[in-house]
Amino acid sequence: MADTLLDQLATMTTVVADSGDLDSIRRFSPSDATTNPSLILQAAQLPSRRQRLAEIAQQATDIDAALDDVAVEIGTEISALVPGYVSTEVSARLSFDREATLNKARSLVERYAQKGVTPDRILIKIAATWEGIQAARILEREGIQTNLTLLFGMAQAKACADAGVTLISPFVGRILDWHKAHAPGSDFSGAKDPGVKSVRSIYEHYKSHGIKTIVMGASFRSAEQVTALAGCDRLTISPALLDELANSHGVLERRLSPLGSKAGSPEPQAETAFRWALNEDAMATEKLAEGIRKFMADQRSLETLLGELRHN
Repeated sequence: MADTLLDQLATMTTVVADSGDLDSIRRFSPSDATTNPSLILQAAQLPSRRQRLAEIAQQATDIDAALDDVAVEIGTEISALVPGYVSTEVSARLSFDREATLNKARSLVERYAQKGVTPDRILIKIAATWEGIQAARILEREGIQTNLTLLFGMAQAKACADAGVTLISPFVGRILDWHKAHAPGSDFSGAKDPGVKSVRSIYEHYKSHGIKTIVMGASFRSAEQVTALAGCDRLTISPALLDELANSHGVLERRLSPLGSKAGSPEPQAETAFRWALNEDAMATEKLAEGIRKFMADQRSLETLLGELRHN
């Protein structure tokens, strides 16, 4: 039988599991795994974790510490199942506070170290706000690797490259969601998908300028979006779509290729230029703000759960 689409994808792209579910990670054996507040909440709500969650909540000094302990414990379990990176996210509440983001990132890395997980295995996920990107610049110089998330446009991608971040997670599905809402009835299939086009343009910009930051497409709505980016450095994919790709056959064409640097290094982007460019991109501005709110809503749900367990 011919190789599945997932098998073929893995020959040209590093496949990453977008999940905190250990069973799914065991099944698909991805190279890396990413988590976020929403995925941590899903994992924490599993009945099998309830007793351990209660222990963490009751032993922690406060709810904030309990949140970090839960994320790091799940991340540590994932690190034993994947050979590469595990991404753990800084609280969305800190998205506009550079110093607090720095302190939280350092704390998460220290928590991982206490569990025997070294910094080279960890990516600290930070929202791609100006403050978040500048925090990442400092962390990278300290040897703490970062994954800039909630990235929706070129302004954010260029600023991340300037900061020398290890990896960016440009979103695909949420970009498509926005365009569908604002232009219902339009044809966004295949190469017309605005989320796919955005990641391709970022990938091509990075490769043409010799930028080493890893491009990892994220937030997929369909297997078609995934296969349209075959060849991207990394793609982080949900268990449902991994399953669909693992059960699909056909010839998968490589869509993205690193053709080599053709241009010199671009000029660094000043803060005012970044903020103006982001403001001019209504989709990126709205989806960034919405994404931060959604992650924070799920974090509050986890805080409530841990608070209840803490006082039982």
